[in-house]
Amino acid sequence: MVSTLTTAQPGKQNNSNIYKPQALSTRGLINDSIGDMLTRIRNACLAKKSTISLPFTRINQQIVQILEKEGLIQSYQTSLTAEPYAQNIIVRFKYRSKAIYLGFRSGKKKESCITNLKRISKPGLRIYSNAREIPRILGGTGIVILSTPEGLLTDREARLRGIGGELLCSVW
Repeated sequence: MVSTLTTAQPGKQNNSNIYKPQALSTRGLINDSIGDMLTRIRNACLAKKSTISLPFTRINQQIVQILEKEGLIQSYQTSLTAEPYAQNIIVRFKYRSKAIYLGFRSGKKKESCITNLKRISKPGLRIYSNAREIPRILGGTGIVILSTPEGLLTDREARLRGIGGELLCSVW
């Protein structure tokens, strides 16, 4: 059996030996989909983007639904396709105009309704709380999203119902 070894000559490219990585599905590589979603939202708000695309998971959809209900984002929609791994959630951000006055000119600054997002319970360290010990974020102006036996709830709803759960994230 004779084996041949081909070497690339100077000036010529040998395309058969070039490693071309295929586009990997980001859905398969994410261990913490909530943390990934919060990071994408945080980065988009800092870059003052108007929309962002998130991978579709039921928990991501429920968190985005809570953010819309609380008035932190303008709207969201799910893009339904035939391929299950190609589904996305399109989030439209809400910005408020803040007037700035300088000595010689004035203008408007676009400021996001979401100041920051923080993951509380992580895959390596789960954090649980009962109804009385749910933390208040910025004296009640921010929200904590909990995973409870009744579904995902905000901190206010969980206190009213008297149930606790896993503290997923805080948004202010």
